[in-house]
Amino acid sequence: MASQYPEDPLAPAATPRRNTMVERAKRLILTPKLEWTAIDAEPMTVRQIFNGWVMPLAAIGPVASLIGGQVFGYGAFGIIYRPSITGALTTAILSYAMALIGTWVLALIIDALAPTFGGTKNPVAAMKVAAFSATAGWLAGIFGIVPALAVLSILGLYSLYLLYLGLPLLMKALPDKAIGYIVATIVAAAVVFIVIGAVTTTIGSRMMAPALVGSTSGTIGVPGVGSVDLGKLDAASKQMSAAADQMQSQAKDGKPATPPATLQAMLPATIGGWSRTEVESASGGAGGIGGSNATGTYTMGSDRITVSVSDIGAMGAIAALGSAFNVQSNRQTATGYEKTGTVNGRITTEKWDSADHSGSYSVVVGSRFTVAVEGTARDAAQFKAAIDAVDLSKLQAMAAS
Repeated sequence: MASQYPEDPLAPAATPRRNTMVERAKRLILTPKLEWTAIDAEPMTVRQIFNGWVMPLAAIGPVASLIGGQVFGYGAFGIIYRPSITGALTTAILSYAMALIGTWVLALIIDALAPTFGGTKNPVAAMKVAAFSATAGWLAGIFGIVPALAVLSILGLYSLYLLYLGLPLLMKALPDKAIGYIVATIVAAAVVFIVIGAVTTTIGSRMMAPALVGSTSGTIGVPGVGSVDLGKLDAASKQMSAAADQMQSQAKDGKPATPPATLQAMLPATIGGWSRTEVESASGGAGGIGGSNATGTYTMGSDRITVSVSDIGAMGAIAALGSAFNVQSNRQTATGYEKTGTVNGRITTEKWDSADHSGSYSVVVGSRFTVAVEGTARDAAQFKAAIDAVDLSKLQAMAAS
């Protein structure tokens, strides 16, 4: 793809420094406001940003998933599947290529939208925003190396906060139009990566062509999410800011994620008529963010479910920002339903298909923990009962401590 951005031949090369990329990634996660100011002032070229930041970090997820799929495989209902090395390599390469293209396209969109929101067109600044705001999402891709930790990829939502901080600053948007600029960019990114996801997975059944309507004072339909209340963006931004402050505090205090053994102890030996047959736990971290997870497998007759409890640390406030956005989604099918909403103040997702008696139920607790159950059961109520069997009040107290 030919560059549409003119390179600045006078821009100096980045000053060599040990662990520059690692240090910058940590600063973006832990002190994003200060780091965005430094990024804004630092002379760069599009080529430097793309080659030196986008290409290395965008490879983390595809490579981790490739390794994880080959070493551990993907398990469900007692069956372990390992994709062929040819298929896995093809998927990894395609995912990587699409991530690079997506970042490039998003930078073009950010630059093109700038005048609409009182900003200044600047292709280098636009690439900075697209590249550096994606850092959390790329770092979270490391969890793909251990399938049991795949749920922790939700930590990548912190990139929304990075975008919220960096976009108005670097693109010089007018203060009263900054929120509109952020919303428009999020919507554009959703469209870009929905299309990229469809290409990458090569499902081929049909490409999504969503109709995105709304304004900063109304609602907008985001495919795969549902109705989002943009009027609550300010509340969401405060929630994200609090999460960033909390995470920075945790980093200074050296507080680790909840030990996996502690989470494993939260899994009951039995749930009604369900008997626990397997249990496993793990923990991990990358770029200053980390988490832990415990999963139990339960059976009753021919039915099987897995129940997982995960600590996603201060990043849980980002995972729970759906409550601040008032995210709601309700999809009915001939044999079941899918819905997302806030139940008892907690963002909750449910799925059920009566044709094969499969479903799932997940909830975010205390803006720090996630509890999820999935598998097959005689009815949808079994999944909610499995969630209730975990001591959510204890998790709530742990989150507050």
